[in-house]
Amino acid sequence: MLKTVYVLLGFLIFFSGCMKNDASKCEYDACATKAPATEIQAVKDYLASVSITNATEHCSGVFYVIDTAGTGNAPAACTSVNATYTGKLTNGNTFDSGTSQFALNAVIPGWTNTIPLIKNGGKIRLFIPPSLGYGAQGITDSRTGNVIIPPNAILLFEVRLNAVY
Repeated sequence: MLKTVYVLLGFLIFFSGCMKNDASKCEYDACATKAPATEIQAVKDYLASVSITNATEHCSGVFYVIDTAGTGNAPAACTSVNATYTGKLTNGNTFDSGTSQFALNAVIPGWTNTIPLIKNGGKIRLFIPPSLGYGAQGITDSRTGNVIIPPNAILLFEVRLNAVY
């Protein structure tokens, strides 16, 4: 019986770490990983080719344009959010879109680093270097074998932050 109590107590302690994060205890350095200079230059070249002149470079190498700052709560890198997004490649092909709830520390670094720059209701455009997206592996559909995101692709996202939890 005592062994069962210890096992249950162990599970409770283990899974309590999976519950809602306290943003004040979130230790994440958005500038700790920076994209290589060649990738940053490739994003700059893309921005110039499509006449985007108002993008700001984040310390990680992601470029962004805040279209609407939003109001209220801003997320931390360890909080959960609800967002509506569209992801495209530089050739204009949309590879994903939708509305989802997720933890910011469970998505690509380009999102973890920059979504906290806006508040609830805000809208941001992201231009993410490959190493802060899906890198050299890209994404392939496991059912069909079709490439969804090519290796070393620059990712373009429009994101609206619907809620911060």
